[in-house]
Amino acid sequence: MWKLPSFLARTLTSGTSGLPLLPDMAEGHLPIHVNNVRSRLRDIVGASTNWRDHVQAMQERKALHTLLAKRQEDLPPRRMKDSYLEVILPLGSQPQIREKYLNVYNSVRFGRILEDLDSLGVLICYTHTKQEAQPRSPLSIVTALVDKINLHKKVVHPDCDIKFTGNVSWVGKTSMEVKMHMLQLHDGDYCPVLDATFVMVARDPENKRPAFVNPLIPESPEEEEIFKQGEMNKLKRIDFSTASLLKMAPTAEERNIVHDIFLNTLDTRTVSFRSRVLPPNSVWMEDAKLKGLQICHPQERNIFNRIFGGFLMRKAFELGWATACSCGGSRPFIVSVDDIMFQRPVEVGSLLLLSGQVCYTEKNYIQVRVHSEVYDADTREHHTTNIFHFTFIAENEVPRVVPKTYGESMLYLDGKRHFAATMKEI
Repeated sequence: MWKLPSFLARTLTSGTSGLPLLPDMAEGHLPIHVNNVRSRLRDIVGASTNWRDHVQAMQERKALHTLLAKRQEDLPPRRMKDSYLEVILPLGSQPQIREKYLNVYNSVRFGRILEDLDSLGVLICYTHTKQEAQPRSPLSIVTALVDKINLHKKVVHPDCDIKFTGNVSWVGKTSMEVKMHMLQLHDGDYCPVLDATFVMVARDPENKRPAFVNPLIPESPEEEEIFKQGEMNKLKRIDFSTASLLKMAPTAEERNIVHDIFLNTLDTRTVSFRSRVLPPNSVWMEDAKLKGLQICHPQERNIFNRIFGGFLMRKAFELGWATACSCGGSRPFIVSVDDIMFQRPVEVGSLLLLSGQVCYTEKNYIQVRVHSEVYDADTREHHTTNIFHFTFIAENEVPRVVPKTYGESMLYLDGKRHFAATMKEI
């Protein structure tokens, strides 16, 4: 568990009642209403709110190329507190906005929270890279990765105010790690609900090439520790990618696991490798999946006229939840989200195909993988855009998921790896 900088810790532990009050912060940060986050982003990049004008708006951004830094050293360094933002989602004090966030269980829809986190992460990065002399940013900042979201509560109440806080915690040459926190007001105090780590990348005004961002200077030993943790997170992601089952063979222990599953499903009445029997309290992996289709309309576009990453996360989560629900037979609760890689943008007008698969189960836990791809009707080609990993916990013990094929066995082992990584963190 990483330690909060002192200026953040003071904010997170400050008690309030009724409407959220301003924290006593040296820099005097004003809280932003959640509805104003995306409008601020549009102002920063000069995006049009009218779909018919989007081509002209993006053409105008080409002129901002001259404002890009040639070297990172030419940009002024920033402190962690320079990018700190606080956003209020007043579900308690403004009941009229609740319905958008309400689910059938009378709690807050987690998919909507994912959308708000994605927008806030981008705004935090624009705050870090802001140049006072430039009314519009030449940078195109987009979400590259959701590294981890860990939840501390199973249920988020729909009638209590929510506060999001966050800041840039690590910076590379063209990428930034953002740490965000969500808290909810209870009995006059804001209590932690979740912690999130996103990685954003900066690109040129046309979103074609990488662009340099301001370096980050830690100001205290605790900030140096946070910055060091960001570097370690980067190395950990590289190691995890290098050991991917799409690149490397399973370990000896994993091979034994797969073979044991195979032996346990053989029909003892026959001497055949093909005759398989499902063990008690189990489900074949091929029967633990759901699929969905989404037509990507202009309404769901981001400030760069691609489909909003938060929307993709919400749709993937909702399918993942439904997949876990159908497998477990009871209401699942989200425990963790990790390793969401945005491999390619989704264009407006795309046909988005989503496939949810339960990959691994253990006691009450369900590990779900959602694969998203776009289908090009002209070329009849499919292109992967995202892979999502969700860990759920069900109210009752769930059936064991059993792979049949080698490909399913690799999905099983990958799910087991993600589940093990999640259990280490919570």
